[in-house]
Amino acid sequence: MRLLFLAVFICITTGAFSQQIGDKPPKSMIKTAEDKAKEAARKAPIAWYKIYSVEKDTVIADTSLTLQRYYQYNYLRKDRFGHLQYPNEGQVFNLLDYTQAKSSVFPAMGYQAKHYAFLEADDIRYYHVPTPYSDIYFKTVMEQGQNVDALVALNTSKNFNISIAFKGLRSLGRYTNQLASTGNFRLTSSYKTTSGRYAINFHYTGQDFLNGENGGLANPAEFESGEAIFNNRARLQMMLTDAQSVLKSKRFFFDHAFRVNPNDSQNNLSVFHRFNYEHKFFEFNQRTLTTTVDGVTFNRFGDAVVNANINDHTNYDKFYNRAGIAYENKSLGTVRFYIEHFFNRFGFQSERTINSLVIPRKRDVNVATLGGVYEYRKGNWRGTATLANALGTETVRYAEAKAAYTFNARTHVNFQYTNQSKLPNNNFLLHQSSYEAYNWVNNFRNEKYNAFQFEAQTPWLNASVQWSNSTDKLFFTDVQNVANQQLVTPQQFSGSINYLAVKVAREFRYKRFGLDATVLYQNVTQSQAILNLPEFTARGSLYYQDHWFKKAMFIQTGATVNYFTSYFADDYNPILGEFFVQTQKKIGDFPVVDVFFNARVRQTRIFLIAEHVNGLLRNNDFYASPSMPYRDFIIRFGLVWNFFQ
Repeated sequence: MRLLFLAVFICITTGAFSQQIGDKPPKSMIKTAEDKAKEAARKAPIAWYKIYSVEKDTVIADTSLTLQRYYQYNYLRKDRFGHLQYPNEGQVFNLLDYTQAKSSVFPAMGYQAKHYAFLEADDIRYYHVPTPYSDIYFKTVMEQGQNVDALVALNTSKNFNISIAFKGLRSLGRYTNQLASTGNFRLTSSYKTTSGRYAINFHYTGQDFLNGENGGLANPAEFESGEAIFNNRARLQMMLTDAQSVLKSKRFFFDHAFRVNPNDSQNNLSVFHRFNYEHKFFEFNQRTLTTTVDGVTFNRFGDAVVNANINDHTNYDKFYNRAGIAYENKSLGTVRFYIEHFFNRFGFQSERTINSLVIPRKRDVNVATLGGVYEYRKGNWRGTATLANALGTETVRYAEAKAAYTFNARTHVNFQYTNQSKLPNNNFLLHQSSYEAYNWVNNFRNEKYNAFQFEAQTPWLNASVQWSNSTDKLFFTDVQNVANQQLVTPQQFSGSINYLAVKVAREFRYKRFGLDATVLYQNVTQSQAILNLPEFTARGSLYYQDHWFKKAMFIQTGATVNYFTSYFADDYNPILGEFFVQTQKKIGDFPVVDVFFNARVRQTRIFLIAEHVNGLLRNNDFYASPSMPYRDFIIRFGLVWNFFQ
């Protein structure tokens, strides 16, 4: 009875509502000039949507489709020139361009190769938006999964902005035990008073990276044979079948400053403070230790203290504080004096004794430094000088000078000098593992580094030159060279390594056609093969672009070729999550051709890419490291969609 009454009521009210609507003239779906003008008036200018780092480097939200946007359309969301990718999305990268290597004078946790997509504090971006803004990234992966990165930024008032973002990836991969499952959660907020007297930036990140670790090809001849049966990559035997590594992290960070004088004037005095707490957790699991190849059974990583079910854990906690005072003169620049304190605890579950060697449970580092910064900005000049030195017994030292001159919007030059004495990363000095060969306690010296860099950007050519000298460089290597095994240990090279890099880039355009080319030359002088790099690395893109459908769509299509000369590339070790030096096998000297068709419709960029097309036509001689092949041919597609509400 109740259902019948409800049905009658809906029919009566719907009829009455329809009667009222029918009395009104239908609304036209075609916008008049007046409607368009009102809609445009409600929209904020694109220049109001600002994205900046903690160092206040600011860019404007950009929805254009350019070749640089195509280069940045990947899991890292940045140009990967000089990065050699493993076959599955979400795996590690082999570094071809040493100018992109990053370092800090303070010790990192280690497991650096696992940090390929890790967002450090200076990688986080803050947003200042007049209306809600969102950025959605989507891209297909190799097999059974997707890659999505979604961000929303908004404000509760002009002075308070927040953003929330998450990047998730799952890709099974085409080889055995190659699953990649990662997640990056970011929450940011920024606030400043109306007078600008106080400002604060805050962020929280939660990141995790899970990778199946297959240890590389057990029999490379199977891959290189090109037999049709092995086109199904899952048929190739791998060194490890059930190992995996996990890196997890959470970070709380804030940076704030307060101007002492109430009004902004020619001379200003401010106090500032930066805080960073970070917890990291690394785990290596392996149920089955033995591998059998051609009837020979062995342990990939040597003898172990257990027969199965390895489950090794490493913890890392970091506390960082920097506080100081700044004096600003609008004509002379800004001077900052600060004191910073760094503390980290790197450790394991318990103390362990391996072959009479006692491996401590933890290692603490406690460093305080005193530093100063002078920053000058006037006219076309911009310069910064930084000097910091440790207080106490530690020998941490950092000095840097930067100068930049801008001739016009398209022409500017930069110069930089860097000198540092860096504390070793924790896993060089202390490590525990269920594998006997991966336990050590060391007392290495600081790494020393000097570098000069010059960069020029002009309408005719972009060029950069970098020269550096390294001493006491730390590295991992397999000095025992046992067949089918990786017995990797840390070493320190007491000699000097001189490195020279020259990079040139130019984009040529003729009507609707374009050619973009980048060439990198690297030369290393050393008495022992420690820093191994390709002599030449190059990328070229030939493309066509045009407006279609009465300029409703902008398209860009063409092909990109990547190439690097052969060299003794570093190999990857999953227990350490690090690359290590080897001089047994060279890789390289093969081109990689990608064909793309990209389009832009309003604020949406659509990408369709056929990766490694020439992989269908050539022999299987392409490697990302001595033990792991490069990616096969695959067609991938996706989009980047921005909303301005």
